[in-house]
Amino acid sequence: MSINATPPMNSTSADSLESSVPRRNSKRPKYSRFTQQELPACKPILTPRWVISAFLLVTIVFVPIGLASLFASRDVVEIVDRYDADCAPSGSRSDKVRYIQSLADKTCNRTLTVPKHMKQPIYVYYQLDNFYQNHRRYVKSRSDQQLRSLSHEDDTGACKPEDNANQTPIVPCGLVAWSMFNDTFSFFTNNNQQLPVNKSGISWKSDRDHKFGKDVFPKNFQNGTLIGGAHLNESIPLSLQEDLIVWMRTAALPTFRKLYGRIEVDLRAGDVINVIMQNNYNTYSFNGKKKLVLSTTSWLGGKNNFIGIAYLAVGGLCFLLAMTFTIIYLVKPRRLGDPSYLSWNRNPGGH
Repeated sequence: MSINATPPMNSTSADSLESSVPRRNSKRPKYSRFTQQELPACKPILTPRWVISAFLLVTIVFVPIGLASLFASRDVVEIVDRYDADCAPSGSRSDKVRYIQSLADKTCNRTLTVPKHMKQPIYVYYQLDNFYQNHRRYVKSRSDQQLRSLSHEDDTGACKPEDNANQTPIVPCGLVAWSMFNDTFSFFTNNNQQLPVNKSGISWKSDRDHKFGKDVFPKNFQNGTLIGGAHLNESIPLSLQEDLIVWMRTAALPTFRKLYGRIEVDLRAGDVINVIMQNNYNTYSFNGKKKLVLSTTSWLGGKNNFIGIAYLAVGGLCFLLAMTFTIIYLVKPRRLGDPSYLSWNRNPGGH
């Protein structure tokens, strides 16, 4: 009887057999130039000439921009008049809060002198100081859904404490709308001719078209025991109440300006403007300030020296560094090595 036996497999045969079977569970990534970081790349060498040239380029670009910005800001003519302290009667200045909350006449007359020729349009702003419109509780007290659509009139859940009055929803609800600025200004020339103030188009078009509904009308507004600010005409939809739209775009800083309107006639240097205002808004209870601002604009906007100073500061610093490196490079130059011997300049197979 013959016995068929399988001959033993030597180690060489076992290794060749194992290598012929693909490793299904191998975690080794497939080779590519991307995974091995062998793609061509720009690896500049920052020699002194390159560094000095870069600083000089920044200087050449930034300094002219800074000078142009400063000249544009200098051309803006601005009149700023703080009136909250002077518009309180002398007999009431010891208790201004009581005066502003009373039913006394709040009419105040102010006189402004034009320092330089002011070309139209002349923008009229009111400025408030120490008023924190960015307070978390204040910002949350509003209903954007209610402002946008008539179907959400009862959506006043986030508007407390100004959500309902006499068991009826307030439209617009919330502290932001309730505290709307309500001082008014009228402007007259020396010969008692009124300067009309155009209040159309003072708000963002995107706000008028998308955030405030054309079918939403004020309702039950300022009907509580404590009045916060301005009243609204209940026959005009919210999308046309631009003073409200401007006020509802809350400011990020405690000192801010908001657009009141535009005077669309030129004012000459030396002209005297008589302002009749109603000093209604209560800033006395939180030590705030109220200012009336008349300003022209330039291609850069309003008066703002910060942009020009910032550009000049960066350009001047870069020029100083460029000169410093140039002196060091000329007086005590540093010997540089041959870049061809750097690792990324060699062939992968070279020695």
